[in-house]
Amino acid sequence: QVLLTESGGGLVQAGDSLRLSCTPSTRTWRTTVMAWFRQAPGKERDFVAAITWSDHMTHYGANAMGRFTISTDNARNAVFLRMDGLKAEDTAVYSCAAGSTWAFTPDNYHYWGQGIQVTVSS
Repeated sequence: QVLLTESGGGLVQAGDSLRLSCTPSTRTWRTTVMAWFRQAPGKERDFVAAITWSDHMTHYGANAMGRFTISTDNARNAVFLRMDGLKAEDTAVYSCAAGSTWAFTPDNYHYWGQGIQVTVSS
């Protein structure tokens, strides 16, 4: 079992920046791909961004393109989601996920963090 620990959420104003962090308790072949998803109240879980530990390949959802940046610090065993130019519609629970497939739907991920609230006031 791999535990994912998230941090960095909170309440910010529109236009502000925020950085989320995720640290897996261990890394295995089942945590090759790390991703962030988000879910707003009453909506489905949406893909935000994904990255690989090995070659830092990245992929972004349309909601994140140009504003969010996913990165890793392999030495610190951490994954980050830097969010710039936040908008009210970015308000959601953001969850870190780990999987073994380069894919961008929730069913491809084996492990999930508990989720962290990001609230953007307009």
